Amino acid sequence: MLKTHIDKARVLVTARFKNEGSVLRETVRAEGLGVETHCEITSTEPAEKIAKVLRNAEAGCYVIQTIRNPTEVKSEYTLNGATFEPNSYAK
Repeated sequence: MLKTHIDKARVLVTARFKNEGSVLRETVRAEGLGVETHCEITSTEPAEKIAKVLRNAEAGCYVIQTIRNPTEVKSEYTLNGATFEPNSYAK
């Protein structure tokens, strides 16, 4: 652990998304447009020490790392107890 004293920390996260298309026509598309973070810190610690804390926080954040380094998604479906492949059916 870095044993760094932080008097106060405030983080604002803004995520923007877009969704378009039609559910009935199966043309729905969702998209992430971006994520912004704003962090305000109050501390008497040296700036170098706070920088180390922030770098470690971002490097250890599952959400940030998943966005920066896209992760494979595997989906499995069952219908009434049997394996089901939705994409094998015509639209």
